[in-house]
Amino acid sequence: MRTDDFWAVISRATADRPASPADVAQRAVADLATRDPDEIVAWGRHLDKVMVASGTQDLWAAAYLINGGCSEEGFDSFRGWLIAHGRDAVARSVKSPDSLADVAVVRAAADSGAVFEAEEVLSIAAEAYAQATGNEFPASDRPVTRPEAADLWDFDNEEEMQRRLPKLSELFLAPPE
Repeated sequence: MRTDDFWAVISRATADRPASPADVAQRAVADLATRDPDEIVAWGRHLDKVMVASGTQDLWAAAYLINGGCSEEGFDSFRGWLIAHGRDAVARSVKSPDSLADVAVVRAAADSGAVFEAEEVLSIAAEAYAQATGNEFPASDRPVTRPEAADLWDFDNEEEMQRRLPKLSELFLAPPE
């Protein structure tokens, strides 16, 4: 599956209407479930590639700041939320995680405490495959999609956080006394 074809499914799921990540996932499942099972599997494999490409330490740190902490599963779900916002949102966030400070809902979360996760986006292919075939999504050797937690820099180190993610730190860290 080509990258453009993968993202076209997400684009159609968000076209002409605001949608929650759950709505995006539901629409994408409905779209994919009408396709050949091999195409659904290819879409799922491409999702794995997007997860690998977005599995950076600094993006995880951004999720940690924004969501008030972030486990391994939480980071996966945060990237599901990003994917539901489309190709440009993912590309921009991977290139510069600090750019998330420019997103209105993220800025608002600094006051509201909103958490951004969308696990349902990560199961689009499995749900579509089940609907199309009545079977479980084929097992595969899924790639590791994030750094090992033990290898991460210390996300509780505010000085390092401010150095790497200055705009997000300004929003989400308490000002020094």
